[in-house]
Amino acid sequence: MARVRYGARTEAEIGAARTASSRLPDIWSTGVVAVWESDPDAVAAVLPPPLKPTGRPLVRVNISKVDLPGYPLGAGSFAVAAAHDGVEGWYPLVMPMTHERALIGGREVFGEPKKLGEVTVERDGLVVRAALARHGIEFVEVRGAVNGALPLPEPVQKTDFYFKFLPAVDGSGFDADPVLVHCVRNEKVRKLERITGDVVLRESMYDPVADLPVRELVGITLGEKTTDQKGRVVERVSGQALLPYIHQRYDDPQQILDGPPEGST
Repeated sequence: MARVRYGARTEAEIGAARTASSRLPDIWSTGVVAVWESDPDAVAAVLPPPLKPTGRPLVRVNISKVDLPGYPLGAGSFAVAAAHDGVEGWYPLVMPMTHERALIGGREVFGEPKKLGEVTVERDGLVVRAALARHGIEFVEVRGAVNGALPLPEPVQKTDFYFKFLPAVDGSGFDADPVLVHCVRNEKVRKLERITGDVVLRESMYDPVADLPVRELVGITLGEKTTDQKGRVVERVSGQALLPYIHQRYDDPQQILDGPPEGST
């Protein structure tokens, strides 16, 4: 009988896949990063417990094109500064990706709030433009001009916070208590330039980032970097406390109750 491709994989095949994934070479991305101070009350309002605000109400948008062999990837992250158990990092609210592969792995393994979207990173001479869009709405745009090279920073370790969960089958909450994930990234930069420009936030019912306005721009950079990441579950959290924030993950929170029409399966 010919092999049934949906059938079980052998232990050797599973092991080979793990080995291949652990030996990936450095993957470099080119991207724009903008950081600003926003409204402290707004930043605090989007943080599910046990995350807490840091000393500065910072917001960061990262918009990149990633040099993946065979299928370049557009990747974005819109995050607010947060702290947990003495660790300071970032809590992403939305992470648009242009390919399903990057979306599925991040959501299912780490609990990242990834969604399919459009990512733009353009440079024409000194002029730079980067943007994130979904549902035809360009909800973040960073634009400006290169204003000189910056010293290369030393390799640095950064932390993102994610909540990993499964909505309950009966729509009552979660199948089990969600977990809080610390995702640690080791970042190396090989090129970095200063951008003089601005950040535009546009109204979107799907991605309401306009609620986190630019009060004071900290800086914009254009750089080339590579990162690796490892995540760990640090604690289980209260499903009841997280439930009021579940809409952050979905365009329509009601969609978690959607099922196939009767007789369609």
